[in-house]
Amino acid sequence: MSLTMYQASIPVFVRMLGNLSAILHKGAAHVQATGGDPAALLDTRLFADMLPLTRQIQIATDNAKGPAARLANIERPVYEDNEKTFDELQERIARTIAFLESIPAASIDGSEQRKVTVNLRGNDVEFLGQRYLLHFALPNFYFHVTTAYALLRHAGVDIGKLDFIGAPAR
Repeated sequence: MSLTMYQASIPVFVRMLGNLSAILHKGAAHVQATGGDPAALLDTRLFADMLPLTRQIQIATDNAKGPAARLANIERPVYEDNEKTFDELQERIARTIAFLESIPAASIDGSEQRKVTVNLRGNDVEFLGQRYLLHFALPNFYFHVTTAYALLRHAGVDIGKLDFIGAPAR
């Protein structure tokens, strides 16, 4: 049995966004338990020229819904990127998961050779679907989820590798 484009995309995005939501909940609990400033944690960066936690979460959701929509050849939902609280970020993640779960497998399966065009810094770059998913979309998605995890961990949130990858799938 071969792996379909749907299996390689939607369940992966949904699972990791669920894990991102769980570690974000732990971040909010950490702030509450330590009496910290939620805005300070959401604005934390690993390095001055890197984007803050809030933006990492926004981009992670964009890098799930955008590729899914492109592969399904449907309109991408556009979010305003105006979240400023843990609850607002959780809502963004939930909206993204709901969108992903609304995409039928049949609309993504068979997209291996579908042309996908992405605008990167003002230049249109064209991919075939499978290369787009495996070599561009998934690495970008994981980069931002991983960076969000690292920011929370660096800030002292009690999370570990199993929080990132989640409970074993059955």
